[in-house]
Amino acid sequence: MAMVLSHRKGRRFSPGRLVAWAYVTVILFLTIFPFYWILRTSLSNNYALSTDPSSPLPVGFGFGAFKRALGLATPAESVAQGGSGAALDTGLFLRNSIIYAAILTACVVFCSALAAYAFARLRWRGRNLIFSVLLSALMVPGILTFLPNFVLIKDLGLTNTFAGMILPGAFFSAFNIFFLRQFMLGLSSEVEEAALIDGAGPIRAFFRIILPMSSAPITTLSLLTFITAWNDYFWPLMVTNDDSVRPLTLALAVFKQSSPQASPDWSGLMAATLIAALPMLLLFIIFGRRIVNSIGFTGLK
Repeated sequence: MAMVLSHRKGRRFSPGRLVAWAYVTVILFLTIFPFYWILRTSLSNNYALSTDPSSPLPVGFGFGAFKRALGLATPAESVAQGGSGAALDTGLFLRNSIIYAAILTACVVFCSALAAYAFARLRWRGRNLIFSVLLSALMVPGILTFLPNFVLIKDLGLTNTFAGMILPGAFFSAFNIFFLRQFMLGLSSEVEEAALIDGAGPIRAFFRIILPMSSAPITTLSLLTFITAWNDYFWPLMVTNDDSVRPLTLALAVFKQSSPQASPDWSGLMAATLIAALPMLLLFIIFGRRIVNSIGFTGLK
């Protein structure tokens, strides 16, 4: 017992352990503090905020910023609380973000699963060579494809439409294909071979056997893709300028620029930002462990 206690004491007070805990504490603080500052600013009054901008607590505590961000405050109430009087139709922009992220996620994950099945389970000439060429897309920065995609969408007359936002990224993702292929390579082939012997074709085997067995990584990939699409800013900025299709991330920038006063409505902007980020934070809190475990498990294949 004495030896166990001594060993625990040695681990608890070792310099390396203290340095590790100090490092984790600093990283945790740097990660959480911006979210706290957003919450603190959104609970402040804009007029009072300008008098004490460095206060660690809300200045002129109130929920007026959230009312402005949700479009529930009248222009007179907004101006009285230090807002700009500009309106933000959060419900409309939330709907647009959900449509954009959900359809894009469904398309790209489904197409990636089909491609991964072809590369992992089917035997055909040139499979490995084509897969290597496909992986080279991971080395191409996404910003390089923006202008060609924009020209294509403009020539097709799809600007200011959901199709214009979704189509360029709906059918191909090198990372998604690689991610699912690595998992499918480790699946047992016995059930699939039995189904093929019974007369099932590759398509039926994919939908009835491989897809259900791959539900865990597909769920993880869907969450990651949805979060990425939800936070997307530059591509919607290039192809949309109409509120009917503009996602919430882009609407936040318009809300910031719509202030006729000398300074933006920072508390209202932070409240809208918190509303936009809250669904993704909840998703990651609920499924974060599953995402990490799935990525680690797939990487072992």
